[in-house]
Amino acid sequence: MLEPADIAAARKRLEGAIYQTPCAFSQTLSELSGVRCFVKLENLQMTGSFKERGAANLLLQLDPDGVSRGVAAASAGNHGLAVAFHAARLGIGAVIVMPEWAPLIKVTSARRYGAEVILSGANYDEAYGLARQIATERGLAFVHPFDDERVVAGQGTLGLELLEQCPDMDAVVVPVGGGGLVGGVALAIKAVRPGVRVIGVQAEALDAMKQALATGTRTTLPPAATIADGIAVRQVGEITLALAMHYVDDVVAVTEEELANAILLLLEIEKTVVEGAGAAPLAALLNRQLGLEGRTVVLVLSGGNIDVTMISRIIERGLVKDARLVRLSVILRDQPGALARLAALVGEARANILHIEHERAFSRAAIGESRVELTLETSGREQIEIVKRRLIESGYRVEERRA
Repeated sequence: MLEPADIAAARKRLEGAIYQTPCAFSQTLSELSGVRCFVKLENLQMTGSFKERGAANLLLQLDPDGVSRGVAAASAGNHGLAVAFHAARLGIGAVIVMPEWAPLIKVTSARRYGAEVILSGANYDEAYGLARQIATERGLAFVHPFDDERVVAGQGTLGLELLEQCPDMDAVVVPVGGGGLVGGVALAIKAVRPGVRVIGVQAEALDAMKQALATGTRTTLPPAATIADGIAVRQVGEITLALAMHYVDDVVAVTEEELANAILLLLEIEKTVVEGAGAAPLAALLNRQLGLEGRTVVLVLSGGNIDVTMISRIIERGLVKDARLVRLSVILRDQPGALARLAALVGEARANILHIEHERAFSRAAIGESRVELTLETSGREQIEIVKRRLIESGYRVEERRA
């Protein structure tokens, strides 16, 4: 089994190859969560995630024959990016197979680093199968995303950094997919400070590690969709399950809504862009009973590779949930000036009209009336009620559209 000495050797090997990311204290998240909260900003790595640690550690240990033949990897995105970047830096050819749904930012970035990127399969497992096949046919070394001791040792270097950056930490909360990060971090930390709690977090849709720890077996889960694509793994590794059983204190699961809200909170409060997997620790801290009240806690924000279209959808959903974005349906007389009068009333209530949809033919309004849907930007529920009351008092029929 992997030893702490392997992680220490990996850290030495990786000097100058990866960035020692900051571990910053967050006053606002501390107030929200009731803990003394620090955030480990792995989204600031060159390729935007912690995956560089394990990929670079493995590539740096290839023999000359392996370097000349090149490597293959399967990835939901971040592992492929890390392999592509460090392979290019070391002059090693790389073939990366990603699922067809892989985020565009991850696909284009891997190609920019010079890798041959193949999109195949509906999920990571199908991409993995093709990558293995290509590695065999072309004689390439296979770089596993988590079930390889060299990869796990590289990920474990994050734990060594935390011991130095936050020596008084009581717990660390880590995203879990295949288990390479949580296994490496747990081993590194527990070897020095066994009292530190290590808590893993998975997406509820794909909680393979949580189930594996409960049953003691590596169950393969059915395919499922999640915005946390970086931890969308259906079966954990043999090496990583063994490490988790020895060193990880607990694994919890969070919902898609909780993940989306955590992404928005980190963007708005910390001005930090994270992907779904990177937001999982905050989602767990805010929505699960972890028993960490008053303790010093580090959240590992594992990556920041999220498409801007996804960010846009999350922001809009979050604004609706916080009552800062609302849609009102209003029936008004279909005559000149009616829409202007309606807009004036909304303006007097200090709400901002973002969009107007004016419907006659397909609405249930009577002849001589029309239905107008207003999308408004507001300061919250109190202002929404002020707008509705002002419109109703002025004789309009108003209905708030629910998400």
